[in-house]
Amino acid sequence: MATKDAAPEPPQAASSCAGESHDDAARSAGLRAPSQSGFWHRVKEHKVVQWTIGYGAAAYTLLHIVEMLANALDWPHLVVRIFTLSLILGVPVAATLAWYHGHRALRRVSGPELAILTVLLIIAGGVFWFIGRPRHEHASAQIPAEMPTPVSKSSPTAALPEKSIAVLPFVDMSEKHDQEYFGDGMAEEVLDLLGKLPGLTVIARTSSFQFKGTNTDVRAIASKLGVRNVVEGSVRRSGPRIRVTAQLIDAQSGAHRWSETYDREYEDVLLLQSQIASEIARELQIATGAADTGSTARLQNTEAYTLYLRGRSALDRGDRARFAQAQRYFEQATTLAPSWPRAAEALAWTHVMQIQYEFVASRTGWQQARHAAETALALNPASAAAHAVVGLLHALQEFDWDAAEAEFNLALHADPNNIDTLLFSANALAARGQLLNAIQRVDTAIAIDPLNPELAESRAIFLYFSGDLVAAESEIRRCLEISPTYTYARFVLGQILLARGERDAALRETQQGNQDGERDLGLAVVNHALRKKMESDAAIARLTRQQGELWPYAVAAAHAYRGEREQALDWLDKAYQARDSDLQFVLNDPLLESVRGDSRFKDLLRKMHLPE
Repeated sequence: MATKDAAPEPPQAASSCAGESHDDAARSAGLRAPSQSGFWHRVKEHKVVQWTIGYGAAAYTLLHIVEMLANALDWPHLVVRIFTLSLILGVPVAATLAWYHGHRALRRVSGPELAILTVLLIIAGGVFWFIGRPRHEHASAQIPAEMPTPVSKSSPTAALPEKSIAVLPFVDMSEKHDQEYFGDGMAEEVLDLLGKLPGLTVIARTSSFQFKGTNTDVRAIASKLGVRNVVEGSVRRSGPRIRVTAQLIDAQSGAHRWSETYDREYEDVLLLQSQIASEIARELQIATGAADTGSTARLQNTEAYTLYLRGRSALDRGDRARFAQAQRYFEQATTLAPSWPRAAEALAWTHVMQIQYEFVASRTGWQQARHAAETALALNPASAAAHAVVGLLHALQEFDWDAAEAEFNLALHADPNNIDTLLFSANALAARGQLLNAIQRVDTAIAIDPLNPELAESRAIFLYFSGDLVAAESEIRRCLEISPTYTYARFVLGQILLARGERDAALRETQQGNQDGERDLGLAVVNHALRKKMESDAAIARLTRQQGELWPYAVAAAHAYRGEREQALDWLDKAYQARDSDLQFVLNDPLLESVRGDSRFKDLLRKMHLPE
């Protein structure tokens, strides 16, 4: 029986092999004819989902390991970015391999599989090429159309408009060379009068005065400013007499279109300024009616005018001592000439500047600014400068954004080219989250004042708030090209680089800041990102000690970035009570991200009449 039972075994084995061959053939036929089993059945059969999930889990673990090593060993952030992209691009590769090998891993590499893997590698190469391009190429590719970068007027192919002009500082030719402030004042007054003429494009003071004390050729200056005509001159004062020489130059041909020398009594200086502006306008064939308004009345107190000019000169220096000196000059001028609005306007603006630079307490400074602005409006209801200051008061002290916009509109109606008003109104728009409109308003100002570093910095901040980090970096670097030591520019650049993940570069830029407060805020934030707790703690301690009273917003921002929510919200309350002017950034500032969901933060937004 055993022998008989063993005899049929070979046929049974053959039958089994035949059965297996039949199954393989059926599966092969299934691969060739997908309609028989369906696409999703084949995905499950080849374990594509399992392979992809397994790959994802492994990639996630590897990424965290690499991030920990990068932080511990201070690797460049680019290493983590490249590794992350590599893992992401590996997903379709894993899925492809599963499709062809997930069933039994017995199939050889086929032609279609090789073609798919080749295409995926080409795509990966293209992505890495894009990431590795020079930064300036990224900037040109990523700036959105709705946020245009101002086009330089100095392009050699651009035609300079004939009715365009810049007024350079008048050179002091006095024997003692002690009348620089008078030469600057003369040029500025002529510039302001020309700016009131319809049909004439006038480059603002900040850009024109960039060339003060240089030997730059007039044609090169005109090319950089994008103007056809340039006014230059000189002043000489001797006792009660002044001599002023002015000339109008066609920068395209280099020809002198007009020149004149005036000998006058010093008390006739305002009339003289108006006369010079009118004669330049006539040479350019522009109506002069607008130039005959405002400051043409005979100056009754020459000492008051001298104090006013000295105050403007001190205000240009931009430090605490000079601001205080400017305030004293303007206060003396208003006492000597109480009916002259220009001194009251300048005094109001001086108080605003001291607040913005954290040289005086916000609440006290705004009370003084309000009094000076109201005095100026009582003397001249059409004062653009005074309306602009009142607009700032409505915005930053009362959070009445509609009233602020109304004042800014009155100011721009009186003086459409007023750079300060354009910037103030842009800040108010940004404060309410209207970043695109704010950028457009700043672009209008840049067209008038292309070399103003404050405008470039503000545009960079708005771009940073909007998330366009490439364009923001480009703009803040332009600011530093104009003025390498401009206040807060290094801090802004450091924050942009930090947001881009370039922590070491952010630290280097922050350390170059020239203001203690901005530098310590930046160091508290960047060192925290670098896991340097001791350095971050030291910076926030200095910031609190030195700036806590005048700049509580900065302390709040530092705590918020460090994730210390309660301390951040406490300091934001202090900023609100003090009416810290930097609260205008509260809706957009990325440093405050950790507290945005807190009910106390939402209460703050409601009190400031801002959208939640």
